[in-house]
This record gives sequence, C-alpha cells and structure tokens, in this order.
Amino acid sequence: MYRLLRALLFMLAPERAHRLGMLGLRLLGLWPALCRWLRARALRGTTAELSVELAGLRFEHPLALAAGLDKDAEAVDGLFSLGFSAVEIGTVTPRPQPGNPAPRLFRLPEHRALINRMGFNNHGATVAAEHLRSREWHPAPLGVNLGKNKETPLERAVDDYVACVDALAPLGDYVVVNASSPNTPGLRKLQEPEQLTALLRAVKERLERVAPGKPLFLKIAPDLTPEAVDEVVDVARACGLSGLIATNTTVARPFEHPLAQEAGGLSGAPVREPANAVIRRAWQRSAGALPIIGVGGVFTAQDVYEKLRAGASVVQAYTGFIYEGPGMVRRVVQELGALLARDGFRSVREAVGADHRAPPPRAPAETGTPARA
Repeated sequence: MYRLLRALLFMLAPERAHRLGMLGLRLLGLWPALCRWLRARALRGTTAELSVELAGLRFEHPLALAAGLDKDAEAVDGLFSLGFSAVEIGTVTPRPQPGNPAPRLFRLPEHRALINRMGFNNHGATVAAEHLRSREWHPAPLGVNLGKNKETPLERAVDDYVACVDALAPLGDYVVVNASSPNTPGLRKLQEPEQLTALLRAVKERLERVAPGKPLFLKIAPDLTPEAVDEVVDVARACGLSGLIATNTTVARPFEHPLAQEAGGLSGAPVREPANAVIRRAWQRSAGALPIIGVGGVFTAQDVYEKLRAGASVVQAYTGFIYEGPGMVRRVVQELGALLARDGFRSVREAVGADHRAPPPRAPAETGTPARA
C-alpha cells in the first residue's frame, strides 16, 4: 500500500510532499483514540526483551525517530501512533527563521538517500513550546533537539542554546545539542574541543537549573576523523553528558549522481557505514561507558541490529522512514527478535556492543567415536 502512496508522493516536489505528510500526521493527532489504537497495533507482539533503558528513560524497543522530520513539534502524537519508541523534535532555534532558499531538499531514490540544506527552518522555540504544552498523551520519551540561529555569531552560540534550554528543556524527556549540521555556516566548528567544552558546560549548567537531572546528549557528524571522535568522547564524558547521538548527515558524496554536487547533508543508505564506524570508535574510546544513540542509513531490522552490535543502545531513523513508510516500526520490531535469537541474545541489552566482545569459546566438537575402556 505504501509503495503506491510513495510513488504518488515522489511525483511531488520533496518539500511539498513533506508538508502533505506532516499535515496528515497532524490531523491524525487530533484523534487520540485512533492514535492509541494504531500504536498498540504497531507494537503488538513487542516483548520486554526488546526494551532498553538509557539515561534513566525506558524505550519499549530500540527504534526511535530522529530529529528533522517534525521541526516544530506539530505532529508528535501522529508520529507516536506509528510505534516509535521515542520521537525527537527539531532542530529548534530560539527565534523563527526560514532556512536556506529553495530548492533545498533532493531525493536520490537509486541510492535510497536524500540531500538537504534546509538550514534549521522552524518557527522558533516559543511556537514549539506551545505545541508541546498542548499535548496530553505521553506514551514514550520525547527529545528536543536544539540549535543556533544562522545570524547568531559563533562566539555567541552559547546564548542561543541556553535560550532554547530555558524554553524547551522542561517540556521534553531529553535534550540534544546539535553542533553537527552542515547547513548552518560554521556550526561544526563547535565540535572542536575548546569550543565544545565551553558550550556543553554552559548548557549543562543551565539544564541543571531549569530541569534538574534531565538527560543531555550531543549530536555529532559522521565526517569526524577517528582522533576527533576520541576528543569529542573525552569532552562529553568530562562535561557529564548522558550520551552521544551518532551521527548527523555527511558532506561526503560516495557515488556519482546528477544531484551529487548539490550542497547540503547526505542522509540515507550511503551514511550507514560511516555512522557505524563513528559508533564503534566512540564505544571503544569510552569502553562502553558513554551511551550512544545511533542514526544513519536505518531501513531494516538488520540495520538496527548492526548499530546495536556496534555500540548503540537506541537507533533512530529518518530517511529510512521516508522510504519505508508508516509500517516500518512494526516490521522492524517483528524481525529484530529473530536476529537476536539467531545469535543467542536473550535481549536487546545483551546485543549492545557485542562486536567489541570476544565470542564465547566453543565446546569441543563431538567425534562420535566411543571411548575405550
């Protein structure tokens, strides 16, 4: 069914299709009983073995929705009805901004990918806060992803993030500092150790004042060198963060395509392995002590499973959801249990970081030859 709907939507310009999809999800959210029924249907058969605890939050299963789809928190209930174990809104900036000029969103179906240079288009923290305050249904964790306005000088970036904390942190279950979008000039410089330390300490301090104990995550780029990943992990741990979100979109273009030269961040299947590499490196650097939310190229249960084994405790999807549709969560949840059982894991928790652990020694093979007296 969704393949036909997707074919129709893909006949529209990407942003127009996005607006149409968001309208449908927003309207769905006006029917609470239907949202609850749809969520129960999507999660039918989910067992306790698929649940995850991360930073004091409980996720019914590992597959969550990444930031970027619902920038203004206008369709949260509709998105939760699809079964996601968490929904992350944003990126939200303190003041409204239109983002970059159109066209700024491109589909690459041959590569199951998107390129976007949206530029944090959103209606600002005040509008997002109003939408969140109006919600009454809270079936799972909600994340708020924060950024800076384009016109704010980099040396004043801390002010923007702190302002967003004031407006939104009390309304979400966890907070994310987005310092890795390639579409706001200079933003990725905030990932450099000195600037990152100053930013995270300021945000952490304000967060402890307005929403004590609320988990704080940092979203990082897939384009960091292994040494830069190590530095980010060290800073995150020193600043007392709850974890990392790895990763954002990439500026790399690992293929030939007529749209490959379009500026912006590439997401989807081509980012799967770069994201997994960052997850592995971050896990290794922290020896598993810094929790990771993995994102990048997630379409199937196998993709989720790979990120779990690499070191992620929760896995987010965005582009995969665009291509796979509303039934994605249900399919992943149904298939993930079989992957765990195949490799002898009794729960998702046992699979997290499995690629970094030595396999158990095998018992000696039976020869079938009877022992002699």
